[in-house]
Amino acid sequence: MKRALAIGCGGTIGGAWIVAALHALREQTGWDPRDASVLQGTSAGAEIVTMLGGGASVDDLVAMHRGTSADERLSRHIDATPPSLPPLPAPRLLNPALLRSQSGLAAATGIAPTGRGNADWLQRLASGFANKSGWLDHPGARMVAFDYQRGERVAFGAPGAPKATAGEALRASWGVPGWMPPVSVGDRKFVDGGAASTASVDLISHDDADLIYVITPMASESGVRAPGLGGIIEDRLLRRPMSRVLDAEIAAARARGIEVVVIRPDTADLAGLGANFMLRSKRRAAFESAMTTAPKTVRRAWES
Repeated sequence: MKRALAIGCGGTIGGAWIVAALHALREQTGWDPRDASVLQGTSAGAEIVTMLGGGASVDDLVAMHRGTSADERLSRHIDATPPSLPPLPAPRLLNPALLRSQSGLAAATGIAPTGRGNADWLQRLASGFANKSGWLDHPGARMVAFDYQRGERVAFGAPGAPKATAGEALRASWGVPGWMPPVSVGDRKFVDGGAASTASVDLISHDDADLIYVITPMASESGVRAPGLGGIIEDRLLRRPMSRVLDAEIAAARARGIEVVVIRPDTADLAGLGANFMLRSKRRAAFESAMTTAPKTVRRAWES
């Protein structure tokens, strides 16, 4: 059986939860995500794919979050976690075509200002794990970004996708509108793939996999959200629309005969993560909380 892994967006806190979920999945099933036929990531998911696709193990990622990694690439990367708030973005011309052709978060990229965040920390990570060709050793490694001028998603590394280095693809996939700058690849400009889909499950075909594990910190079942006012706002602006898109993609994949196991945070997970998924100061606490709550969430997902 060919198994693919699609890891969604999630920022700093979501990335910590992803690693806890991967650890629980590996512990419960014995499956190593580096054995995936397709290893696809979006934004924070692309960050994880860069490390896994370059050879790092799940245990290496756990050690990275706990500050015990002996791998300088990982320890430098976690120390370079971006600030909790972005630099003041720069205004830009509106994109009326995108506003007309897209909906939800994808359409919002037509009015989002240009981010001024420094993406050097992502480039260093990718450069550290890339091979001599500039890409990753894993043959099925893919990173999803959104061409905001054409309104199209691209899975860099997939057959037929534009050629890019791992650094270009990671920076593009992590290019949160209004936070990080767009990334040019050839004559096209890309931002965070999560602007159009949290995990782009629909980009994985039946030829790629018989089963897809989907790990999505920014999507949940209906009615599940982080506590408090921040959780209400995050749910209305991000979690709810991302969940609707994900649910449609999962239904389409299952209709094509692909088995899909969906791992997404429940109420207990979100209580430990909070509503601000970029809150650097909470990363370590959120990770340890996730290591406690994620095993139950993962078991329920693959046993259902």
